[in-house]
Amino acid sequence: MSWSRRIAVILATTAVALAVAGCGFHLRGQATYHFDSVFVNAPGAQPFAVELRKALENAGSAKLAADPAHAQVILDITYVIDDKDVLSLSPGGRAREFALQKRVQMRLHDKEGNDWLPSDEIVVRRTYLYDDTERLARQIQENRLTKEMQTEAVHQVVRRLQAARKPDRKSVVKGKRVELG
Repeated sequence: MSWSRRIAVILATTAVALAVAGCGFHLRGQATYHFDSVFVNAPGAQPFAVELRKALENAGSAKLAADPAHAQVILDITYVIDDKDVLSLSPGGRAREFALQKRVQMRLHDKEGNDWLPSDEIVVRRTYLYDDTERLARQIQENRLTKEMQTEAVHQVVRRLQAARKPDRKSVVKGKRVELG
């Protein structure tokens, strides 16, 4: 390889590295939380809870507690709902485009009931085109999109847990902020 070609390759590689660094890209690192231990309470969301527990075990500074009595905070996953809607129809009246949606409601609180994160909903959406002649391929695509949506929702929960803070000395009583001693 000639010197001019080597220089061109080095310059191109440097340009790509600078572009990636400039856009804020960085490898996902260790998640840090403002609590030491967490209990995941997700009675009706077993597959989601399993993936969430794995994400918390593998990438976080907090330990998973086996029961709420041994946890500093409790993560309640109130519901996980998967929806599928028809977005458009063909001239023959058949579904042409679908919208998939995953909704996850969560709340993070301590044993005393103080909200570290108030009740919030995460919504992840995907759309895809459908064709009757490719039924099997479209079903595989839908399954893949559903799995990706679940993974994205888990990542959003982890990011929100990283932002959770211990409640200050103020408390909310019947919708009004009250100073506690």
